[in-house]
Amino acid sequence: MDYMTLKEAAEKWGVTPRRVNYYCAAGRIPGAVKMATIWLIPKDAEKPIDGRTKQGKAEKYE
Repeated sequence: MDYMTLKEAAEKWGVTPRRVNYYCAAGRIPGAVKMATIWLIPKDAEKPIDGRTKQGKAEKYE
């Protein structure tokens, strides 16, 4: 399986690396694994829905 780093995922999804780190730590990205201090995220992973925004909450209930 191919993986990407936090920085690559952040650029792909248009968020900060810190937000991607939060998603990984919270278990919101299926298949993400931590190797020592680095999170590895599957290249085909989808961006988790952001529940902090109205748009994210609307998507959750559709």
